[in-house]
Amino acid sequence: MNEYYEFLGLGEDATDEELAVRYQELREKYAEERWQDGEAGNEAAKNLTKLDVAYKEIMAARKEQNKNTGGESSLETVAQLLKDNKVDEAQAMLDDFNERSAEWHYLQAVVFYKKNWTNDSKKQLEIAMQMDPDNLKYRNAYGKMNAKNDYEKQHEKKENPYANSAPMNDNEQMGGNICGDCMTCCCASMCANYCLRCCCPM
Repeated sequence: MNEYYEFLGLGEDATDEELAVRYQELREKYAEERWQDGEAGNEAAKNLTKLDVAYKEIMAARKEQNKNTGGESSLETVAQLLKDNKVDEAQAMLDDFNERSAEWHYLQAVVFYKKNWTNDSKKQLEIAMQMDPDNLKYRNAYGKMNAKNDYEKQHEKKENPYANSAPMNDNEQMGGNICGDCMTCCCASMCANYCLRCCCPM
């Protein structure tokens, strides 16, 4: 990696902005020189290719280092983004993590919760609790989520108490099965008349 920094003429303590500026300067320089005749043009073309490789390798290494060594601070940044309701930015940062700790799953649960994806949020909390079963924050969040879900179900049942009852047919919905009652009555009357005629002939 040192040779890449040396090629750019910068030290490893250079900022990302300084690297980007230096890269652009050298790229313009070599892009212009490659049109020169002879060896000078060939050398510039090679340097242009080498420059692209050096810059990409440096930036990839820095990104990987941030994931591995700055994971905790990055997760704190995600937490702050969620407090500010910047859900999409928080999700983008979470997607960049290679190693997904219990805290990562907890924060992913918060993202899903803010998107009203309750089942997905619950699953992420369960993973976080499995990875860190002694963490009270995860357990409390899980308990609050379950309590909220139970409350919403009870409230919905109060608002619509007949939601789970069996559907009525058209006659029952109109106040009773009138035709059915009428037919039963008529059949009973006919049977009674027939019996009277048989037992007591006129």
